[in-house]
Amino acid sequence: MAPGLDVPVNVAKQAELLKQDGNACFKKDRLGAAIEAYTQAITLCPNVTIYWTNRALCHRKRDDWEKVESDCRKALELDFNSVKALELGRGANPSSYMVEEIWQELAKAKYLEWESTSRLRLQKQQELRAICERALQQELESAYDNGVTASTESDGRESNDLEGKSESCENSLKLESAITHKERMKILSDVFDKAAEADIPNEVPEYLCCKITLDIFRDPVVTPSGVTYERAVILEHIRKVGNFDPITREPLKAERLAPNLAIKEAVQDFLGKHGWAYKMT
Repeated sequence: MAPGLDVPVNVAKQAELLKQDGNACFKKDRLGAAIEAYTQAITLCPNVTIYWTNRALCHRKRDDWEKVESDCRKALELDFNSVKALELGRGANPSSYMVEEIWQELAKAKYLEWESTSRLRLQKQQELRAICERALQQELESAYDNGVTASTESDGRESNDLEGKSESCENSLKLESAITHKERMKILSDVFDKAAEADIPNEVPEYLCCKITLDIFRDPVVTPSGVTYERAVILEHIRKVGNFDPITREPLKAERLAPNLAIKEAVQDFLGKHGWAYKMT
């Protein structure tokens, strides 16, 4: 979100410079200095969403979950569709209710975004498909007309004993044109069906789902034995049931869990191509 209209240009520029200072400090892992720079930028321009989300990221690296939540909520007040704020909140303290709440907000926003673009994409595909089908039909009709014309001209030049051959040739041309038309229509149909596949709700691949909840991963972690779980779910299991892997039954402590970045990237890629899956979370 841009600075408010009541913010002088020179103040907005100063806030942007402070944001750049904060970014530079963050890259050097100087979190205190980065937070101070973002805070000054917020003081000058409190209606700029990215200042809040950048500061929230600093708090997250410090495991200061209350401040992460506070800044993310403020960012969402400014911009409900702020994916960065939603994603930051999604990775918040597993003991807080914010994880589920933020994820549901993210899923809702992303699903509505997919629904809108999918509807428009489908409409354009249908229009293009109709144009292509009409063009193929016109080509078929033209082939028929040309065949009949050629046959008529031939009849005028040749003797009657060739009429049977001429008619047979005409029928053969029509049959060949019809077969070619049918093949092209099939290819056309296959192309458009393939293009629409990503927008057709289906099952989420099993490897992208938690083995306990069967839901698509949000924050996957892997155990030393190689089994991947949803972070909040496996932590709850350890806390309430015991320090062991629920599948392998091997000893397991929370500090032995590691983020499964490969699966997380695969989930993000899948959701990016199949927005309908957000509704299944």
